[in-house]
Amino acid sequence: MVYNVIGLMSGSSLDGLDIVFTALDETRGQWKFDIVEAECIEYDQEMRDALCNAPNMPLADFLKLDTQYGRYLGEQINKFIDKHRLYHKVHFVASHGHTVFHDPASQTTKQIGDGASIAALTGLPVISDLRNMDIALGGQGAPIVPIGDKLLFGNFDYWLNIGGIANMTVKDGDKMIAFDICPANQPMNKLAQREGKDFDYEGEIAMTGEILPDVLKQLNNQDFYNLPAPKSLSNEYCMQLAAPVIDSDKAANDLLRTTVEWIVTQIAEAVKKYPTGKEEASLLSTGGGSLNNFLAEQLREKLAPLKVNVVVPYEQVANFKEALVMALIGTLRWREETNTFMQSTGASRDSIGGAIWMGHSYNGN
Repeated sequence: MVYNVIGLMSGSSLDGLDIVFTALDETRGQWKFDIVEAECIEYDQEMRDALCNAPNMPLADFLKLDTQYGRYLGEQINKFIDKHRLYHKVHFVASHGHTVFHDPASQTTKQIGDGASIAALTGLPVISDLRNMDIALGGQGAPIVPIGDKLLFGNFDYWLNIGGIANMTVKDGDKMIAFDICPANQPMNKLAQREGKDFDYEGEIAMTGEILPDVLKQLNNQDFYNLPAPKSLSNEYCMQLAAPVIDSDKAANDLLRTTVEWIVTQIAEAVKKYPTGKEEASLLSTGGGSLNNFLAEQLREKLAPLKVNVVVPYEQVANFKEALVMALIGTLRWREETNTFMQSTGASRDSIGGAIWMGHSYNGN
């Protein structure tokens, strides 16, 4: 069975909306994918500010933003369909939305981008609220990508995503364990902005800096790293962990170089906790940070003594893997099949997450 799906992802780094049109093919339990079209639609400053400030908005403004952002997503889908001539080819949309509040301790999470608004504007079925069921079952609601790691990229030992937050999936016997590792692109982008850049392209700023030992010690000496998996980070918690660099007035290039060292150190520490027992293991690295050549080089050097080979896929997969996995999660919801693992999130059971909004009526209108 082939499902032609649009997947949407908006990450914590606030660089833009990732949108993919993918053909997902399931044959006797084996899944294959083909990313047919994909692009990142950059947010303007007004949208970035609104998404960043959403947790502090008055309730009425927050609810309006949820609707407005949902309509924005619907408009972008329609433009994407027009641009790539995808008329009558899309079976449904799977939308992650944008996380503006995440507190598993209170069993509460919110990804804005009203699914009903998306369905109304596109006329397509929409699957949204992908994390809510897991949270309701006592899980972290994150990471939710392990189902994609298992079904679409199963030939690796470790799966790393370096986005606004770095997170990892690892095999533990037959289980898929997943957890957030540390902040990544979020603090790096903030530091690059001090130099007038949206982000540190290929690590060009960081590679000119020096590691600040005292700052690095503060970054690495934090309680979060000692917590057992599964565990997740909110955007606010990320900024707390990154405070030693974000709040520092030292040179941006030195702070960026120190941040890179912090990220690769914590990734290596995470790998050490889950040895494969193999002579050589493989790690799939995706997300925007995987395409930062300096960061990738430092990571390879850090993992070489552990006999872990870092594999960065072709750019389309590296950039759009999360949107692709959202499409898969939505497809499994459509099929009423498990799309979130309890071992990955700490929930009381596996679950089928996602709310479905039908964009058409039963009479075909």
